[in-house]
Amino acid sequence: MEVMTNDLDRWVEAATECKYLPENEVMKLIDFCSDILVEEPNVLDVDTPVTICGDIHGQFYDLEELFRTGGQVPNTKYIFMGDFVDRGYYSLETLTRLLTLKARYPTRIYLLRGNHESRQITQVYGFYDECLSKYGNANAWKAFCKLFDLMSIAALIDNSVLCVHGGLSPDITTLDQIRTIERNIEIPHKGSFCDLVWSDPDDVDTWASSPRGAGWLFGQKVLKEFMDINKLDLLARAHQLVQEGIKYMFNDQLVTVWSAPNYCYRCGNVAAILQFQTAKQKTAKIFYAVPENQRTVPPRQITPYFL
Repeated sequence: MEVMTNDLDRWVEAATECKYLPENEVMKLIDFCSDILVEEPNVLDVDTPVTICGDIHGQFYDLEELFRTGGQVPNTKYIFMGDFVDRGYYSLETLTRLLTLKARYPTRIYLLRGNHESRQITQVYGFYDECLSKYGNANAWKAFCKLFDLMSIAALIDNSVLCVHGGLSPDITTLDQIRTIERNIEIPHKGSFCDLVWSDPDDVDTWASSPRGAGWLFGQKVLKEFMDINKLDLLARAHQLVQEGIKYMFNDQLVTVWSAPNYCYRCGNVAAILQFQTAKQKTAKIFYAVPENQRTVPPRQITPYFL
C-alpha cells in the first residue's frame, strides 16, 4: 500500500498530541499496519535490549508518561503485551499512537494481542462505543478488529524469556504448538489461543477453572514443567492489575507487568515497565499516573466501568 514517509511522520505527530486520524486516513494506517503484522510470526523473536509493557487500556496520557519513563521509540525497543483499548477515555487515540509508531518503526515496537483485542470484548468495555461516537459509524472499529486478528500471540526474548498476555494452556506443551496456532480469527471462547490471552497464575496444584469464565488458573508445578521443556528462564505476562506495577511469582520464574497507573482513574495503583539489558539483567521502572491538571478529561459522560 502506497503510504509516503511524510504521511507517516504527520500521523505520528498528530497521534502524539492525543488526536485521532480522519476516517479515510485511519483506514490507510490500518491497511499499512496490516501488511506489516501479517508477515510477523505467532511467536516473535526479539533480541535484547528491549523493554516490556503491560496493559494500557486507553489511558493515553499515562502511555505518554510510560514513554517518558522508558524512552521514546525508536531509541527504545518495546514489546507491548496487549490490552491497548477499553475502559480508559482514549482507546482510539492510544491505539492510533501505538499503530503510527508500528507503521513508522516496525522493528522497534511489537504489539501482542490481549483478550481485549477482540470484537466481543470491545463491544462491552468501551472501544466500540468510542469509535461510534468519534467517527459516527462502526467502519473504523470493524477495520481495527480485523487488524487485531493479525497481531502476534507471543514474543521470545533471547530464546529465554517468553512474553504473552495472559498465561499458559493445558493444551500447550511446547513453543512450536503456539507457532502453529491459526491466529487470524476472533479469539475463541476456549482452547489454546483463548487460554494464552485469558489465563492467570494462582496458588493451585496444577490447573483450576478461572473465575473470569475463560482461560485457566495455573500453578507453579505447571509453570516449572513448561519452562523446563522449553528451556526458558522467565514467563512475562500482563492481564492482572498489580498495585505495585510489577509482581514476581513462582520462584521468580513468572512476572506480571502492569502499565496502567491509577487504573480506571480510581484504583490508586502505580505502573511499571521492565527493561531487559540482557535476558538475565533486567530493571523494573515504576511510573505514576499523570496529574489531573495535566490531562484533558473528555466532556461526554462515560459510564464507569467496574473491575
